[in-house]
Amino acid sequence: MVTAKICGISTAETLDAAIAGGASHVGFVFFPKSPRNVSFEQAKALAARTPSHVKTVGLFVDNEDDRFVDEAVHWAELDVLQLHGNESPARTAHLRRFAGVELWKAVPVRTRADLTVAASYRDAADRIVYDAKPPVGADLPGGNGLRFDWKLLDGFAHPLPWVLSGGLDAANVADAVGITGARLVDVSSGVEDRPGVKSVDKIAAFLQSVARL
Repeated sequence: MVTAKICGISTAETLDAAIAGGASHVGFVFFPKSPRNVSFEQAKALAARTPSHVKTVGLFVDNEDDRFVDEAVHWAELDVLQLHGNESPARTAHLRRFAGVELWKAVPVRTRADLTVAASYRDAADRIVYDAKPPVGADLPGGNGLRFDWKLLDGFAHPLPWVLSGGLDAANVADAVGITGARLVDVSSGVEDRPGVKSVDKIAAFLQSVARL
């Protein structure tokens, strides 16, 4: 069975679409540079609307403020922390212990060699998110609509359970899963009309494609 996370949710309408379509996870972004950034108040309202069988994920980027992370976890009743920056294994392990919730660590991928970084998080994270490496100088570490060569994952010995992200949409998710064997996929820009503006119809189409896998 393949499940899906819809990341960058910021409105009740798109949250409802994700839930209705069968998403296993929904993501809230706590990163001011992102067009998908939400306040604690927004996240709290959205989390209150999310049924318990759908897990809430908070995405953070190089946040060194433990109190901010702690407040986000409690305000939004987060089930998962997703670290999407250059967090070290030590920082990752610290936040996992500190927050007391499941932790996912993103690993940016462009070449096969990039995958080796995942092993350094074996004892620090619960799950690895393989995402496309952003261009040099990009403001956002993810959510750029870029994909990496999925064949790079062929035969790779994953150190942890993992998520496939980066450039996915309703049209290509079946190919992505067929090539990589992913069991959990993560989409953001692929279900948007423009950066930060999710489409109810695109969310529904993506989740319908996943349901057929």
